[in-house]
Amino acid sequence: MECNNNLDAEKFIFFAKFTCLEMEKLNSEPNTRCLPIYQENDQILAELLVRLSLDFRLPWLVDIIGVGCYSSKDLWTWKNEGIVLTAEESNETHDLHKSNVLERPKVIYNENTGKYVMWMHIDDANYTKAAVGIAVSDYPTGPFDYLGSQRPHGYESRDMTVFKDDDGVAYLIYSSEDNSELHIGPLTKDYLDVKPDIRRILVGQHREAPALFKYRGTYYMITSGCTGWAPNEALAHAADSIMGPWETMGNPCIGGNKMFRLATFFSQSTFVIPLPGIPGSYIFMADRWNPADLSDSRYVWLPLIVGGPADRPFEFNFGFPLWPRVSIYWHRKWRLPSSWRVTK
Repeated sequence: MECNNNLDAEKFIFFAKFTCLEMEKLNSEPNTRCLPIYQENDQILAELLVRLSLDFRLPWLVDIIGVGCYSSKDLWTWKNEGIVLTAEESNETHDLHKSNVLERPKVIYNENTGKYVMWMHIDDANYTKAAVGIAVSDYPTGPFDYLGSQRPHGYESRDMTVFKDDDGVAYLIYSSEDNSELHIGPLTKDYLDVKPDIRRILVGQHREAPALFKYRGTYYMITSGCTGWAPNEALAHAADSIMGPWETMGNPCIGGNKMFRLATFFSQSTFVIPLPGIPGSYIFMADRWNPADLSDSRYVWLPLIVGGPADRPFEFNFGFPLWPRVSIYWHRKWRLPSSWRVTK
């Protein structure tokens, strides 16, 4: 997904009310999981939602239908744009065969090629393939052409995301080496491959589900522990360079009871959306898995704020920075700030 922190708020008409436990509007269509895209194309700027559509097979297994796309200008009223990447029904050797695993699709726009590029986690039912898949399209609403899968330079890749920086360079971040660490590396100019310069980060910490964002030149990341479908404690991390070193800041969750905070409000990070026009304000997006019936998994959207005494890191005499706190606030119901509403 393309995460552009300099979006022009005047191009949005945006006001929403979210019910974090139910998200009734977005859950009106069953068997879907949501992931948002930002896309900026000349005078067109819109919010898109990519959903991985799933079919019921067993309570802990689901068949791939494909990747669907939903669009919205206010994150409340949605248009179904259809399936943009379709599963393979008959060829059992194909990555997208319905019996395999397709997770965490992310889409970024490449200005050099004019293509929308989708990266996704590709696996078999036993999670032994551990690869990333790539697909391209001329439009965010598809159809996307699947190009194949790879293990980046031979390394396992499971939970993953992509991040597009202000200079147009995009990065792949993924859990690797039995999920014991994260790897991060820049993509090629066309966003179709990973350059050799891969860095290991959070080594030995067993983190997954990375969600990256940038604020005032500092890179931030929310990660999850590795406990399967069960929720666990989120951690926030910060770095001056996206390639590291990354420092762990602690649990960003605020509100609710202790169990809620230690379980990331019973959810797992997937993406962070910036709110244009409100510096330091974001939406934290998370999956709420239902291990008894994965096809009925839900999601949680909550306000995320970056802030500190001087809104910047402090440098102490003993040589390490204290970053502004990243805070994810629990609310059963909440509204976007009225100051972010834009009228044309």
